[in-house]
This record gives sequence, structure tokens and C-alpha cells, in this order.
Amino acid sequence: MRVALVIYGSLDSVSGGYLYDRQLVRRLETEGDEVDILTLPHRSYAGNLLDNYSSELQAAMNGGYDLILQDELNHPSLAWANGRLGSGRPPLVAIVHHLRSCEARPGWQNALYRAVETRYLRSVDACVYNSQTTRHAVEELVGNVRPHVVARPGGDRLQPEVSADIVFDRACTEPLRVQFTGAIIPRKGLHTLIEALSQVAAEWRLTVTGNPAADPPYARHVRSLVEGLDLGGRVSWRGIVSNAELAAEMADAHVLAVPSDYEGFGIVYVEAMGFGLPCLATTAGAAGELITHGENGFLIQPGDSRALAGHLQRMASDRELLTRMSMAALARYAGHPTWAESTGAIRDFLVSVATRKVRA
Repeated sequence: MRVALVIYGSLDSVSGGYLYDRQLVRRLETEGDEVDILTLPHRSYAGNLLDNYSSELQAAMNGGYDLILQDELNHPSLAWANGRLGSGRPPLVAIVHHLRSCEARPGWQNALYRAVETRYLRSVDACVYNSQTTRHAVEELVGNVRPHVVARPGGDRLQPEVSADIVFDRACTEPLRVQFTGAIIPRKGLHTLIEALSQVAAEWRLTVTGNPAADPPYARHVRSLVEGLDLGGRVSWRGIVSNAELAAEMADAHVLAVPSDYEGFGIVYVEAMGFGLPCLATTAGAAGELITHGENGFLIQPGDSRALAGHLQRMASDRELLTRMSMAALARYAGHPTWAESTGAIRDFLVSVATRKVRA
């Protein structure tokens, strides 16, 4: 197949969505498919809406492809552009990580995003979903009318090698080591985690791994919060790290805590489970597809630092509980699809779409 993938910026960008896209491109190329990356600039939402009338984008997408993949994140640039491609266009397939309109923000903003996302989703012929939660969110907007595949992200990127013996030995060590991995943006809930840890009486250490340049004012805010609560000596700021460095941090930690306001899937949770880490997340989004409350982690309401503090306190104080949950996390990881399995399922689906030449 000759395939185009439309994204914002660089395919090497650091986020779960771009990781998903990279893994898929790698699989397609391994299978002998030709993949062209069509990049659009990151701009304001209003600025990206202007891309719909870009002659350069129209020419690029009319490049003789068998299939055009579009990361749904690009919906403001494509909601009207897709309709201008003409009747001879190839099938359009949206890769939907999560809907922008599902995130927590003022109602008037989400009303705008919902309207544009609805128009975009009605313009494509098929969808690739990273979770059942994401599929349901799309179907609430446009109905169950498009061919689709649900392919959960793999968790084996970091190639964890953690045995039951390691988990048992690690659970007995002090202090409780908490890992946060994710972009330093409000949606990921680092402020909620810091507020929670300030309420935990037991000894703990927090390692923060993530891009502080994603939202500099918020990064400054959470650092100020740490200093204001006099927690500076217990928090390590690591920034962006290599896969090997992240694997080492995961292997050393006891728990992963990323209490996001919303996650379309949450690749970091399954990656952490590969190292035997119980995960602390929220009930908003798809984390509940991975985390069984009280078994391999805990789920809180978004922003509930008090409940999060209680769960952290329990795991710090009850190391038998921590051990049981760590073993359950390992078991959950063992039953999860690998990247090879997930991207293989997507590729099979894309071949079927390209072959049928389906139209929405």
C-alpha cells in the first residue's frame, strides 16, 4: 500500500499518541508499505482551522495514495478539507486517541470543539480506536456507522524484565517510591499528586519524568507548589529521559501515579504494570479498562487529592497489600497485547479498508 499519515509537527514528538503513530508507521514499513508523513504546523486552534483552505494540503493529500491516515488530533485542519478532496479520493481513516471535547474545560470551549470534531468524524470513512472508551465517545457524536478496529496500545516498548522475586524484595524497601511519567500539563494531574503526597504521613520519594516545555507556566506552577509545601527534598525532576532511563526508573519505583483529568487510554499505565507497579489513575477516560480498583491499582475522581493520599498511605503502610497489587499488575501486563499484535491488527484492518474502497 501507499499510505499518507497527516500529523502536526514531528512524528518523533514525545506523547502517547505520537508513540502509537510511530509504532504503526514502523509496522506498515516493515510489511513493505510506503508511508509518507504529511506534517502541518502546530498553531492556535483558530490558526489550524485555516488549513482547511490550504491548496498545499489539498495537493499533498491528492498524491495518489491508496489510503490516507489522519491523526484525529488534526481535526481542526481537516474538518472541511476532507470534503474538498473530491469523489476520486482514497479512503480516509482517523486514528482516534481521544477526543479534545472529552477533556475538562469550560463548556463553551468544548461545545466548539465538539462541533468541529463531529464535522471531522463525519468526513472520514473508518476509524482506528485505542480503547473502547474512545470508541464509545466517538459513537456518541456520530453513531456506530463506520468500519473500525479497536487496537489497544502495546506496553512492551521498555522491554521490562521483572520477576516475582524482584517484586517481593522491592516491596519491602523504604521509602515508598512514587513515579509520575507524562507531559507536564494540567490534564495529567501532577498538581493533584503533589497535593496528595503532602498529606501522606509515611516516608516517600517522587520522581517526575516528563516534558516541562509542554506548558511552561504550569511547569513553574507545580515547582512552586512543591516549594510552597516544603517538599523539595523529596521530589526529583528528571525531564525527558531515554527509554533505558525510564525503564530503570520504573524498575526502581513502587507505584505509578498519573491522576489525569482524562485519558483516552494511558499507555504509561500498562508500561508501568510491566514492571509490577500498581497504578493510581482517575475514573475519567479509559484507565478503568486497565486498572481494577483495589486489585492492581486505585481509581479516584479527578482532582480528589484526599482520596489519592489515602491510597498512597495504605500502600506505604501495608507492604503486603503493595506486594499483592504489584503481582496483580504483572499479571495484567502479561495478558495485554504487544505492539506487534496491536499494529498487526491495525494493518490488517487498513488493508481491508483500502481493498473495499469504503466510503462513509
